[in-house]
Amino acid sequence: MKVFFYFILFISVLAACDNSSEEQSSQVEMVNDSLLYGMEEFSFQPLTQNVKEQIENWGVYNDFYNEASTLNGLKLEQLRLKVDKLLSHTDSLTKKIPDTLFTNAIYSRLIVVKTRVKLLKQEASRAEVDKPMVENYISETNRAVDNLIVQLNEKFLKDNIEYQQKENEKQELEKQKRFLDSVYQAELRDQEVN
Repeated sequence: MKVFFYFILFISVLAACDNSSEEQSSQVEMVNDSLLYGMEEFSFQPLTQNVKEQIENWGVYNDFYNEASTLNGLKLEQLRLKVDKLLSHTDSLTKKIPDTLFTNAIYSRLIVVKTRVKLLKQEASRAEVDKPMVENYISETNRAVDNLIVQLNEKFLKDNIEYQQKENEKQELEKQKRFLDSVYQAELRDQEVN
């Protein structure tokens, strides 16, 4: 009987300890949920007009950008939901890059963004969240998205430069052809006169 009594007492103590650890965990969670993560006043570089026109055909990019641009200044639970959506959109982006935008540089930047979002998700999903680490991962994610935007802008800048060079070469060839034609015509006239 004494053994049974001690057994019941032991179980009761374990149950009480388990409940108090759950209460502490929920208190830690509530304390963490009142903190805001990320810089509240963060904005990405603007897209050039050419990029905006091409991105209209890349529907998932707008969803991705909306999630990425509102990643800062959130409470922990909001951040977790936002990161899940952002990761989903990033997966879709890497699978559906339009041909006009597909370059190794852009694809690489998308992979970096995806990696940064995964690291942020991993850190934000921990039971005990390390606020400086989450802040660091948010900052790195912001930087990765900004680098993607820079790369998109540069791609069209390079395309415009290449197009302009081709046009200049074409005009130069036309000019040379006209000059050679006029020289040829002048030689024909000289031969007719002689």
